[in-house]
Amino acid sequence: MSENNIVILGNGISGVTCARHIRKNDPNIPITIVSAETRHFFSRTALMYIYMGHMKYEHTKPYADDFWEKNDIKLLFGWVKAIDFSTQELNFEDGEVLGYKQLVLATGSKPNMFGWPGQDLNGVQGLYSYQDLLNMEKNTQDIQHAVLVGGGLIGVEMAEMLASRKIPVTFLVREKGFWDNILPKEEAALVGRHIREHHIDLKLDTELKEIIGDEKGQVKAVKTSNGEIINCQFVGLTAGVSPNIALFKNSDLNTNRGILVDDQFRTNLPNVYAIGDCAEFKKPPGKDRKNIEQVWYTGRMHGETLAHNLTREKKVGYTPGIWFNSAKFFDIEYQTYGHVPPSWENPIRTFYWEGESGKVALRFLFDQEDRILGMNAFGWRMRHEFFDRAIKEGWKADRVIGQLDKANFNPEFHKKFYKQLLDKYNGENSTSIPLPRRSFIQKLMGSRS
Repeated sequence: MSENNIVILGNGISGVTCARHIRKNDPNIPITIVSAETRHFFSRTALMYIYMGHMKYEHTKPYADDFWEKNDIKLLFGWVKAIDFSTQELNFEDGEVLGYKQLVLATGSKPNMFGWPGQDLNGVQGLYSYQDLLNMEKNTQDIQHAVLVGGGLIGVEMAEMLASRKIPVTFLVREKGFWDNILPKEEAALVGRHIREHHIDLKLDTELKEIIGDEKGQVKAVKTSNGEIINCQFVGLTAGVSPNIALFKNSDLNTNRGILVDDQFRTNLPNVYAIGDCAEFKKPPGKDRKNIEQVWYTGRMHGETLAHNLTREKKVGYTPGIWFNSAKFFDIEYQTYGHVPPSWENPIRTFYWEGESGKVALRFLFDQEDRILGMNAFGWRMRHEFFDRAIKEGWKADRVIGQLDKANFNPEFHKKFYKQLLDKYNGENSTSIPLPRRSFIQKLMGSRS
């Protein structure tokens, strides 16, 4: 018989958020979080800072270890080898069995592997889990050269990690511009230049063909699509991630790339739900949204929404709103709001400004009626609420550009950057939007213009 409880498989941001909000809504229902990665929830985005020596693992845990006991949330550390959905039981590798009344699958992602020869050699790995970090620590001791495969955010993080230890890095990217399947060409070029300025050997339009090992099964080189042999002792596979659903592939659970769910995170099986990186919506959750959302803040929203539906009679659908993401390319911060594809056709028009340093840039996209669709920001931090409102309300281009002083979150650079941007915008659009008479710093200080 299943216990009258909720079991959450996975202790990442989605699963933990779900557990916390269930407990807020219901002080009595039994909750168990199951994980074999770590005993306690930690900030996955902080893994790189542990490797770089800026933080210790203990610093990455948002909650004290006794938080879970105080909130009556049971933590179970162990590997699940199979789930019997008919009897509603989890079977563990150590022989233990755990029953559930309601099951939340939050198993996250795994690094992509594309069947490269040699991908199972020692010294070849991805970077997603805490175990990956421990392996990277071991695999990069006393090495002379590293090769990274696949351009994206994880690849940039790993490049920065290795560079912090002065390990030479070659970065293989099959696209013609860095992350140009996501970024427009100007932004892709900006990021590519910045990576090279940090002494990373960035090879664009170059694919991995083979990973070569020595007689002990250790990586010793890679072969590229153009026949070049690059000697190395470490290969980081950073060609994106995919839903971690191997456990469910031969079960009654409906899967595609991920676990298929509706807008309430229900699967095809009764009392079974999926959230976070492993979930795939049958229908995208909004305009310009994707079926799979592998971003920290969307995982948190998944958890909050499902917790509501598990503890309240009135159910709600997932409504994520305007798309948002942020990242860091070494020391350049990146934000994106709304819909900014890598390329577009008329009637969409764009305005792009890049600072003289080549490290600060803004991109705006507008529709045929001049309403903002989305924006990219590099090296110029913007306020989330400003663009969330502007895109929802369909602000016209002149209004958005004319009020950027209210969006700005970089007071020390505000006046210089904004004047340069306005000069270009006014010149291109035959407008005369004035620079605000009082700078953002003056407003904060209460001084007079």
